[in-house]
Amino acid sequence: MKTKIILFILSLLPIFAFAQYEKMLEAMDDEMETLENGKLVLRFINAENGNPVEGALVDIEEMGEYTSDMQGKVFIDPPEDNKYAFHFTKEGFIPATYPFEVVAGTIFDNRFSVSPVIDFGALRVVLDWDKRPADLDLHLVKEGDYHISYQNMHISNDGTAKLDRDDLKGFGPETITVKSIDNNATYTCYIKNFSDKKSPRSKALSRSKARVQVYGNNQLLNSYTIAVDKKGTTWMVFNIIDGKVVDKNVVGNAY
Repeated sequence: MKTKIILFILSLLPIFAFAQYEKMLEAMDDEMETLENGKLVLRFINAENGNPVEGALVDIEEMGEYTSDMQGKVFIDPPEDNKYAFHFTKEGFIPATYPFEVVAGTIFDNRFSVSPVIDFGALRVVLDWDKRPADLDLHLVKEGDYHISYQNMHISNDGTAKLDRDDLKGFGPETITVKSIDNNATYTCYIKNFSDKKSPRSKALSRSKARVQVYGNNQLLNSYTIAVDKKGTTWMVFNIIDGKVVDKNVVGNAY
């Protein structure tokens, strides 16, 4: 039944539109897995290229150990509604512990973009969100030097910072990596709702389930989740001042 529904939807779509619906179909597939087989799905995506992460070991508290399949998926029996955590490990990736929440028998946010290892001293920022708005943009500004984003510079003039991945179709990941942080500089990281850039009173960004993960020294350093029910098209996430991450976590219209 699940396969027939997906094939029927695909038959209605022109070929050029397929890419736009690919992630939506993944979300539908996860929902159908719950309806048909009673399983909840966790998905793991490579933050650098957007590909599924196969063969990862996922140790979920109170549930046991699982291994992700070719589609980067792990299937679990639905636990009671509550907040949980799992530890992710795979060779070549940064090991980290991530929280997740089960609400009304479903996982509130089941997609996790995980980072390949990075050089010592490097910093990687990863943005994930829900299917809407379709286009959120990750920005990283080094004051007086560069501005990395899809609309601005994709790679800094000195090659030390780059936009690894842009996403226009919802969910993410959108990723920026800095090879070396200048301890004498000030950095600003923010998210812009490009889909609603002319609607400063919109709450779409705040309702996007946006999440930012910050990796450094091959560990997860910081994790930010956007505040709900706030007006604005900009989420100021953090600054880096004197080499230290300073939390901001404010939704508004700063840019």
